[in-house]
Amino acid sequence: MFFVDVILPIPLNQTFTYSINQDEAAFLRPGMRVAVPFGKTKVYTAIVHKVHVQAPAGYETKSIDHILDQVPIITDFQLRHWKWMASYYMCSLGVVVKAALPSAFLLESETVVKLVAKTEVDHDTLTDDEYLVYEALQHQSSIHINGIRSILDRKNVVSVIQKLIEKGIVEVEETIYEKYSPKLKRYLRLAAAYSSEEKLRELLDTLNRAPKQSEVLMTFFTLKSQSKKPIEASTIQKKSNASSAVIKSLIDKGVFEEYFIQKDRIEYSGKSSVDIKTLNEPQQIAFHQIKDSFKAVDVVLLHGVTSSGKTEIYAKLIEETLESGKQILYMLPEIALTTQLISRLQRYFGERISVYHSRFSVNERVEVWKSVLDKKPKSQIIVGARSALFLPFSNLGLVVVDEEHEPSFKQYNPAPRYNARDSAVVLANLHGAKLLMGSATPSLESYYNAKIGKYGLVELKKRFGNVQMPEIELVDIREKNKKKQMTGHFSDRLLEEMHEVLKNGEQIILFQNRRGFSPVVECTTCGVAPQCRNCDVSLTYHQNKNQLRCHYCGYHTTMMLNCIACGSQTLDTKGFGTEQIETELKTLFPKNKIARMDQDTTRGKHAYSKLIDALDNQEIDILVGTQMLAKGLDFRNIGLVGVMNADSLLHFPDFRAHERSFQLLQQVAGRAGRTEKRGKVLIQTFNPYHQILRQVSVNDYGEMSKEQLHERYQYKYPPFFRIIKIEFKDKSFSKVESASHWFAKALKSKFGENILGPEQPPVGRVRNKFIFNVLMKIPKDQSLEATKKYIANVERSFASIKDFASVRINVDVDSY
Repeated sequence: MFFVDVILPIPLNQTFTYSINQDEAAFLRPGMRVAVPFGKTKVYTAIVHKVHVQAPAGYETKSIDHILDQVPIITDFQLRHWKWMASYYMCSLGVVVKAALPSAFLLESETVVKLVAKTEVDHDTLTDDEYLVYEALQHQSSIHINGIRSILDRKNVVSVIQKLIEKGIVEVEETIYEKYSPKLKRYLRLAAAYSSEEKLRELLDTLNRAPKQSEVLMTFFTLKSQSKKPIEASTIQKKSNASSAVIKSLIDKGVFEEYFIQKDRIEYSGKSSVDIKTLNEPQQIAFHQIKDSFKAVDVVLLHGVTSSGKTEIYAKLIEETLESGKQILYMLPEIALTTQLISRLQRYFGERISVYHSRFSVNERVEVWKSVLDKKPKSQIIVGARSALFLPFSNLGLVVVDEEHEPSFKQYNPAPRYNARDSAVVLANLHGAKLLMGSATPSLESYYNAKIGKYGLVELKKRFGNVQMPEIELVDIREKNKKKQMTGHFSDRLLEEMHEVLKNGEQIILFQNRRGFSPVVECTTCGVAPQCRNCDVSLTYHQNKNQLRCHYCGYHTTMMLNCIACGSQTLDTKGFGTEQIETELKTLFPKNKIARMDQDTTRGKHAYSKLIDALDNQEIDILVGTQMLAKGLDFRNIGLVGVMNADSLLHFPDFRAHERSFQLLQQVAGRAGRTEKRGKVLIQTFNPYHQILRQVSVNDYGEMSKEQLHERYQYKYPPFFRIIKIEFKDKSFSKVESASHWFAKALKSKFGENILGPEQPPVGRVRNKFIFNVLMKIPKDQSLEATKKYIANVERSFASIKDFASVRINVDVDSY
């Protein structure tokens, strides 16, 4: 008898053994997928872990249903990395597998299958079983896999569905992203032959007998004098009331030259079109320092101020790694960043780039996965968000973690609650690859590691082209309110600068780290504010949909006209979000184009790139946004950055609040003046004397890090202590309270004062479940492995208590 141990994508800390025959044992290898029965009715796609002849004791094994792969789809490197993640972040290997693999690879009985829209199907290519499934889906929009088992009257249907997916006939149902193919925009410019005044006069004389062509030309000059922006052909046509034939005749005569702009595209089939820019002297020095550091250590931190040209240094390192034939992983914290970076890297490296992130459809993700697995040239460079870490690299040479300080690299829910930056360090180590982290405002952990010599440290203190750092001015809005110098949420100083910048044909970014119109709606008669029915949080007012929404669970209701408590109509909004700023701007600047970038406006697959392209093409004058704006985006024409209210960042209940405030404000400020002209930043605050704001205004990262590290040491926080947060959730308040106290008591008996809590977080109930947290602080000299083992033992004892059976426990290692 032969047996196979498999990993199931479920939260159980063990592998499961199934029986196989001799032929299957000879064929199967670790990393292949097999369909297996589990429980009474369930079917799962499992990953082969080990083939052996040792029968399990105590139970009779079931046999596998079907082998799904000809070759392994998971490499040995991946399995080793995933085992480390499961062990370090205290979750099951199955949970890591579920997070890592695209859902099309993990079909299970709960999976919903649907037809791919508008697909022509040749019935002759289908087997009888495939045709039955196809016909059933003609009459139903979607079917569960268990439903397909009933239709075919057989158990092992996973292979049939897998074949239909491969033929492009069915797909796994998930969020349907907007279908978008970026269009080419047509622009016109005057031909170089008519650049002199004399030639231009001659041209106008010849067009006297063609009044419509003359009118088009005059419209072009008028638009050109009003704005420095590129001029669209459609705009000229509209303004001059001319037909497309008139514009075509001017192009044919050589008066106009037409050109097209297309920014982002996922499918890139062109060759590299430009060479990497020659590095300037500071960049060249930094580049050589990085290479020298790599001889001594495998991880280097590049601390370069905003707009210092870090991307060009990355590109140079990528170019050298490509020559050695190795793969490169370029990780970014935000999908918005990938859209801008891709077109830049494509110009350097052509079609050797693939992109991987969660906004791609499941089929696109599977495609990238397979091309990385097969080491195809088009996937030598992978650009992606944190999920790109899970791809099947077999020959990794360089990992770049850009904007390494970003909290977006940490996954909080669901498990595995991993930090992609830290996991990338382990991944690079497994492959013997080099890792470069880059940031203008490094996280204190990375900076500390660099200072003590664990990482290399390279500093780049000058902006590219010796452009000065933006001038940062703090505006005291307490004073402005007293003197009645505020218009809505805008101080007279901010409005004055905005008018000046717009007059110069430059663009503006306004930052407010809260979406929606207003975070609180309150009755001025009785003081009641509408609360979410599922969470302990007030509902946020979204004016464009006339809705009150919960940003924790998604609950929403129509905005009421009367107070729900006293019935009076005296409802007032407190606080403000991006939507309210956008509304005020439309009144203050009616002639300018205003746009908003936040979670509400970037839900579509290509929504980011549309906004970024529009800003790049100067079709937007003022962009209002949340922290998405602060994540390393490169805009060339931003003259002013305004921070609407810095105080909401500073007073957040978190030990990282001051560090994060400094990083966010510094990064937002860094969007200004990235070309020749020095940019300006205005930060509105009620407390202009706050030390963090002072440090931001003079760009003093050194002083900020010194102060914060001193505080962290004093109060036992990272990087001097590790933190593990244990979260307890249940629908019953008394049950979750007593469960958390029982668990904390068990931990305190061993670790004493280093256990804090249990305490309720600021939002103590989410999705109808009450929450309590216990915080563990682990000193550097205490064994992390032994500590985790002790927590796991307490967890096992906890699970055996009948009264606590419904209480859910989540363990979050390095919870920051």
